[in-house]
Amino acid sequence: MEPVEKAPNHRRLIVNADDFGFSEEVNEAIVRAHRDGILTSASLMVTGAAFDHAVRLARENHRLGVGIHLVTVMGRSVLPPSEIPSLVDLQGNFPSNPVKAGLKYLFSRRARRELRMELAAQFQKFQSTGLPLSHVDGHLHLHVHPVIFREALELATKYGAPRMRVPVEERALALRFDSKNRASKTMTSLLFGALARYMKPKLSSRGFVFPDRVYGNLQSGRITERYFLYALDNLGAECNEIYCHPAFYGRSKKLSTDQEQCQTEFEALTSASVAQKVKAKGIRLMNYRELDRAQ
Repeated sequence: MEPVEKAPNHRRLIVNADDFGFSEEVNEAIVRAHRDGILTSASLMVTGAAFDHAVRLARENHRLGVGIHLVTVMGRSVLPPSEIPSLVDLQGNFPSNPVKAGLKYLFSRRARRELRMELAAQFQKFQSTGLPLSHVDGHLHLHVHPVIFREALELATKYGAPRMRVPVEERALALRFDSKNRASKTMTSLLFGALARYMKPKLSSRGFVFPDRVYGNLQSGRITERYFLYALDNLGAECNEIYCHPAFYGRSKKLSTDQEQCQTEFEALTSASVAQKVKAKGIRLMNYRELDRAQ
């Protein structure tokens, strides 16, 4: 199916990298892809092992929009385990299972109380960097969980960042690109579609702005240059986001499968073919901070 062409100045695109601060390899990829590629935005894990390195690089690259990547699963906490014992283990690690974590946040009053404390601490740590807060999203998209979303909405308002990712994309478009895992993609689309319908009116009523479509969720872990080119040909709204997980390891290190995928995503972000496609389509690259002025 041929993509439907739109007027060039009607299409805007945020290209975001998640997990800023996770490692120096991730940080290096983000900055290189911003300087030499199409990356416009990043989401900072304030609990990441390379947090300080990420902050230094962000201060050196003022045009990179930096938001907060809330960690409530598969990562570490800001607060010590003694303050949030129902959320983390003795080393301060959240559960690695998002379903298990989500059920606890939904049904445990104690967990919800501790979660409020931890999320506030994560926003406070971001504020301590002095970086402008671009937007809010969450590790493994858990910010869409109704309990976390409500707290994130209040904190984003308090800290002056009325911009949040709403991860909804077209299932049919994803399946035309890659028909594998059809059942999983369908279930993911239904779940995130329902959560988007819950989030959007609440965000809009508080004056928040957000991209209409977010690409990458249904192709997570399999994003390539070919996927970027396909997505750019088929952007489904006036305002869109593509998110990814790049890392830069160079050529000398033997990489795991996950590391190879992150390197592939970095190469897609810095691909000459991808940059040429953006230019040819007249797509306006932007970050979340610029979304306010564009709406």
